[in-house]
Amino acid sequence: MKKTILITGANGLLGQKLVELLVQESSVDLIATARGENRLPDTVGYRYVSLDITQADEVDSVFETYKPQVVIHTAAMTNVDTCETDQTGCELLNVTAVSYLIAACQKQDTFLCHLSTDFIFDGADGPYTEEATPNPISIYGASKFRAEKLIEASSIRWAIARTVLVFGIVADMSRTNIILWVKKSLEEGKQINVVTDQFRTPTLAEDLAIGCWLIAQKEAQGIFNISGSDFLTPYEMAVKTAKFYGLPTDLIKQADSSTFSQPAKRPPRTGFILDKAIRELGYQPRTFDEGIALMSKQVK
Repeated sequence: MKKTILITGANGLLGQKLVELLVQESSVDLIATARGENRLPDTVGYRYVSLDITQADEVDSVFETYKPQVVIHTAAMTNVDTCETDQTGCELLNVTAVSYLIAACQKQDTFLCHLSTDFIFDGADGPYTEEATPNPISIYGASKFRAEKLIEASSIRWAIARTVLVFGIVADMSRTNIILWVKKSLEEGKQINVVTDQFRTPTLAEDLAIGCWLIAQKEAQGIFNISGSDFLTPYEMAVKTAKFYGLPTDLIKQADSSTFSQPAKRPPRTGFILDKAIRELGYQPRTFDEGIALMSKQVK
């Protein structure tokens, strides 16, 4: 008996990696959804359905048609600064839409795996366990924390997969990330300023997809930290990238985050402790260096 899994945000980085992973699973009947047209490459073995999760009737209709046993909810407004300047849009996509998904999951007895973020924390004392107390310092972080609280207060079966600074390659190369930015800048001989006072556990998108699949397989309930295991500053990530590609590290200059003007505050020290996911799910992320190597094979 196949398990019907529905993905929201299938056109995004994590959504694409989930589709690539789950079409290989013979036990899965995969429904990929996103707003607008399918932007995935010519992958076979799944159905694509256009879905605007901010429309309750659309959510209801798609759930009624496909009756998914599991939903992996990746769609969100994730640009931290955009959330600060478009608070209405952030609330609609990151909170209100989650309430529609919860209602649909309740009707269909669907298990919800919801993606959340390290930005629910203030970054005073990371890395964090699943039991740490959230205290968001940005509109984005606050919206994701409100969504978590909605899910926890509901009567559905759920898991929350929290992650950190996801990096990887989308099919059409339309999105950049710290690795691509460093590589391109150094290849062009540009000096770059990279912060040394923020700490993260950067997450390879393929690893995050595997973590979500491990949760979906077991329908494992509760909160799980799903990130990379290397605790690094962006400066250290940049140096590792330069060394991998044989590019000059002397063009990478250390900077303090206070020298950058951004609408949203960033938590200084986050990152996750992964003991629970390793123990209960068998999650084993790759190192940051292994992530760079995998991405290098995918760059067109």
